[in-house]
Amino acid sequence: MRVIIIGAGIGGTSAGIALQRLGHEVHLYDQIRENRPVGAALSLWPNGVKVLNWLGLRDEVAALGGRMDTMAYTDGHTGETMCRFSLSPVTEQTGQRSYPVARADLQALLMDTVGAANIHLGMRMTGIAESDDEVTVTFETGETATADLVIGADGARSATRDYVLGERIERRYSGYTNYNGLIPIDPRIGPADQWTTYVAEGKRVSVMPVAGDRFYFFCDVPQPAGLPYDRADGVAPLRQAFAGWAPGVQTLLDGIDSDASFNRVEIWDVDPFHTWSRGRVVLLGDSAHNTAPDIGQGACSALEDAFVLGLVFATTSLGVLDALQRYQSARTERAADLVLRARKRATETHGFDPEITEQWYAGLRQESGENVIRGILGNITDSPVTIGGLLA
Repeated sequence: MRVIIIGAGIGGTSAGIALQRLGHEVHLYDQIRENRPVGAALSLWPNGVKVLNWLGLRDEVAALGGRMDTMAYTDGHTGETMCRFSLSPVTEQTGQRSYPVARADLQALLMDTVGAANIHLGMRMTGIAESDDEVTVTFETGETATADLVIGADGARSATRDYVLGERIERRYSGYTNYNGLIPIDPRIGPADQWTTYVAEGKRVSVMPVAGDRFYFFCDVPQPAGLPYDRADGVAPLRQAFAGWAPGVQTLLDGIDSDASFNRVEIWDVDPFHTWSRGRVVLLGDSAHNTAPDIGQGACSALEDAFVLGLVFATTSLGVLDALQRYQSARTERAADLVLRARKRATETHGFDPEITEQWYAGLRQESGENVIRGILGNITDSPVTIGGLLA
């Protein structure tokens, strides 16, 4: 089978590897001209890691991942530890460690695995046309490519989604801006093996360890969409947002090299929908379920898509259209649930309802870790990779 994948991000490349392993001819097209992913890093929870293990990348992914043994919440104003606990129950109950990873490192690994000859950069899709037995994609260059199947893994502003749905759907602003990047590990911010999060005022500052003795940092600031920002201002918005916060936060801000690793991203999502395929064209990843990062499941959900798509094509034999319907049926409810879980989490943590957020802060001061672990596992329980279920 000839396969065209639009988008060479985490979802597109992982789907490409899955289908290559089944013997299909796969070509990926992306409008980017080089590997410069949006966002510095991502959380790979056990469901996402298991897909990468299944793709044959177990050792490589483990080498990219930071060792994250504990989790702690800290009062953003005083620096007082509100709670601290081990993440080992997540590993024990799923059979797999979690790995924060630098996005560029994971992206490079996946692209190398697909193979440079099968990835075509600087190719922006402008049109899709179907016949009974094949699909033709047109690019801005005027070039065309034809295949038996087209997978739209072209992200939050997906042109493939417009084709599948027959209309453009509007994204929904999640109410906050995320600033993120990579800095050297500094114990004054948090231990090198800990996910440390400072919280106050509906804002948060968080660090996770990744390979290379680095912290992935992300800072969330509730604010209106569309505020002007000049990259020449660097971290000035963070200085303003977190003025007077704890010394660990100030150390983090001092450690940011805005020229080397600093991103500002307004957070948007898309209302869940359940039509993912049209003819021989199907959606995958953010194009199908653009999700806010509040539960850390965006990349994992895309990896689950690749897993299910691979299984469907490996185990069914009634043709492309039937396989795509089976994939759609298996994935839309689960993906929609994660979108809505992330929205609910954002409301709790970002002060959209101050009373709810204050109650959450009060709960953190009494937290043993049990409730947080339950929430993390709750995001994984219904994953298609959870063979045998979770332990009680």
